[in-house]
Amino acid sequence: MTAQKWDAELYEARHSFVWQYGKGLIELLNPQPGERILDIGCGTGQLSAQIAESGATVVGLDSSPAMIGQARQNYPNVQFVLESAVSMHYESEFDALFSNAALHWVLDAEAAATAMNRALRKSGRLVAELGGHGNIQTIERTIVATLTRYLGDNVPASNNYFPSIPEYSAILERAGFEVRFAELYDRPTPLEGENGMENWIRQFKWFYFEVLPAEQRSKALAEVLEDLAPQLQKDNGWFADYRRLRLIAVKT
Repeated sequence: MTAQKWDAELYEARHSFVWQYGKGLIELLNPQPGERILDIGCGTGQLSAQIAESGATVVGLDSSPAMIGQARQNYPNVQFVLESAVSMHYESEFDALFSNAALHWVLDAEAAATAMNRALRKSGRLVAELGGHGNIQTIERTIVATLTRYLGDNVPASNNYFPSIPEYSAILERAGFEVRFAELYDRPTPLEGENGMENWIRQFKWFYFEVLPAEQRSKALAEVLEDLAPQLQKDNGWFADYRRLRLIAVKT
């Protein structure tokens, strides 16, 4: 599987909904002055900075050099670290872990859960939201069906992990967490601009198309958009068929 490539400029220009929807998650986190909090998958840093406004000390962590570079430019007073949720080696350093729209990019969920538990102090909390079971099912199925016409059985595997509540709860519990709250809910998400779905695909799912010869990519993308339009394009624009898993867990 090809590693996800991030375009920080496109992310900030057209996908601000990612962090705007995360504001409610900060309310669940309820950060307190003096707490030390790790923001896992911080992107370009908007939510890390908002958490820091509470008086907490925040470390923003992301595995994308482009995202971390932009975050450091955006918020020079917040610490940002280039690292992955799987390979981070913090030991009992944080009162809380926060993660918005990031953990579904971590395919080794068991290793990430172990590393997250290790990073927390005893009774520390994890407050997270990620794509849940059935997330972007319509988009992904349509892309795969289209590319199958070009590639047969050689379509790349998905680069996301969208678990159910029981599945992810079990992973966290094996790692030493107690899950206190979990919710899976539909969240159809409006995409900005008349090219909203194209921009979304180019940001989040372009790896599917990169395996095609360059001259075929635009044609295949046009076919995907044509097939998606009756399902996900409304009078007021494009929507992504998001389903989100929101949870709170505590280190036991």
